[in-house]
Amino acid sequence: MFATVISGGEAVAAAAAAVEVEFAACDCCGLTEECTPAYIAGVREQYGGRWICGLCAEAVQDEIRRSELLISPEEAMIRHASFCRSFRSAEAATVDPAEQLIAAVRQLLRRTLDSPRADRSTPSSPRTALNRTRSGFPALLG
Repeated sequence: MFATVISGGEAVAAAAAAVEVEFAACDCCGLTEECTPAYIAGVREQYGGRWICGLCAEAVQDEIRRSELLISPEEAMIRHASFCRSFRSAEAATVDPAEQLIAAVRQLLRRTLDSPRADRSTPSSPRTALNRTRSGFPALLG
């Protein structure tokens, strides 16, 4: 998209009005966004004909990084779409907001515990022990 600014901004408004937009629904989470056809085509080309929103695109990249084995973007997208479906089905099964929160935290914890962690055997900062030099009890009595 390009625009030339003329006094008063008439050209900018005319160029913005001429931009064609379409609604695209994410194949993973179902989110609907308003995008240009060129952007939709670019995303579909990158993800094997499927359109996914920006949040799911980040989640797919995170899935690739978290995987212990080298997986393709297609496999990562399948895993993420499966996670979205299971989350939506768990969300639909519960009606109580407290139960929805518990289900969301459960899913988050499962994903966190399943992901590889950094080596925590070496502390990032050395800890020093605090030693008591004398008792504080006599100060309380007097």
